[in-house]
Amino acid sequence: MEIRNKANKIRLFSLKTPQMRAFHMSWFAFHVCFFGWFGIAPLMAVVRDDLGLTKTQIGNTIIASVAITVLVRLVIGLLCDKIGPRKAYTWLLCLGSLPVMLIGFADSFETFLLARLAIGAIGASFVITQYHTSVMFGPNVVGTANATTAGWGNLGGGTTQILMPLVFSGIVMLGVNEALGWRLAMVVPGIVLFLTGIAYYVFTQDAPDGNYDTLRARGELPYPEKEHGMAHSFGAAMRDVRVWALFIVYAACFGVELTINNIAAIYFFDTFELDLATAGLIAGLFGLMNLFARTLGGIFSDLFARHGGLKGRVRWLFIAMLCEGVALMGFAQMQTLALAIGIMLVFSLFTQMAEGATFGVVPFINKKALGAVAGIVGAGGNAGAVAAGFLFRSESLSYQQGLFYLGLAVLLASFCALLVRFSPQVLAEEDAAYRDAAADNATPSDAIAAR
Repeated sequence: MEIRNKANKIRLFSLKTPQMRAFHMSWFAFHVCFFGWFGIAPLMAVVRDDLGLTKTQIGNTIIASVAITVLVRLVIGLLCDKIGPRKAYTWLLCLGSLPVMLIGFADSFETFLLARLAIGAIGASFVITQYHTSVMFGPNVVGTANATTAGWGNLGGGTTQILMPLVFSGIVMLGVNEALGWRLAMVVPGIVLFLTGIAYYVFTQDAPDGNYDTLRARGELPYPEKEHGMAHSFGAAMRDVRVWALFIVYAACFGVELTINNIAAIYFFDTFELDLATAGLIAGLFGLMNLFARTLGGIFSDLFARHGGLKGRVRWLFIAMLCEGVALMGFAQMQTLALAIGIMLVFSLFTQMAEGATFGVVPFINKKALGAVAGIVGAGGNAGAVAAGFLFRSESLSYQQGLFYLGLAVLLASFCALLVRFSPQVLAEEDAAYRDAAADNATPSDAIAAR
């Protein structure tokens, strides 16, 4: 699938072009999704007492919150190819808001587990975010665009950890008891999700030249059923070993981030005997690194591509993953609060840069099956979180031991990045496309200004 008139420059403070509206709406929508997806995580100490949950049961709810996302991410990319990212995002946000608001009716482990399972579908929003910016931006800036929108979206993992305890505290201050307070607090992100879904439909379009329905009617975009059907697209992605290598890589970076989002607050609460608000604030620092860290991963991916082409992008991905694994194992050894916070920030930096580097490579794997590739690789993040979840549900394994083993797994997974290779023809074509896009970006003209 070839999309014309992609933007060759990110005009950060502009909303005039469809590319930049998609850029800003996609990161904001993904950011809001974190409030629904992980809004309950910083409140788990209260929920644990209210519902009488054991560590194993909490671990099972953590697994449930990311397990269903694996399946939804696999199909959401294909849905983007079929109906376009605009409609896909609208439906996901509006429907996803329902279980977020309804989790307040949970009165047992079983109903709470089912609610977190249903909410997990919201995590598929990441694939739509990456898909939308991939079709809107040219090869010289697509790594930066993908990394920034995903990073600012992932920033929601940090702001959620900080804001949700404050929302909860505000409700309790009104005279509501804690058992009812956490339930009412979850209504807030549900409402915001629904409103964001409506805004996405109103303010964005699928591609630079219009929506998919319009482009297909004009003969500018093939119907997926006629040229590359959904089954064909998915099959092509499934048979590509590079896709599965990136699946493992993304499992070891974004999967780790999801795991930290789920356990960080209760880890600091229990390990260092902090109050709920302080533990949430410290846990939020991990996610707040997304303000710039994932963007840095994409920027470095584009810079490595300038001098090393697609091989340079892969080389940078390997470096970021290797450093993430080392930093995570260091974090697991920290015994004092100050050192734990410091090494957590270093670990967070490389984790999020690795995520940005991953989706600096994804758009070049198979352009005719972009949705399928993005969906499978994106699902890898949640598959990694599910696998990591089993480390933290065991009563006999401490959180620090689980984090050390997780770091070792990341170290091993980093070598999968080296399996991503491209043919000489593709390398030459993408080098030429990069040079053309960079040259266009450097040449002021009315045509570029229109982008």
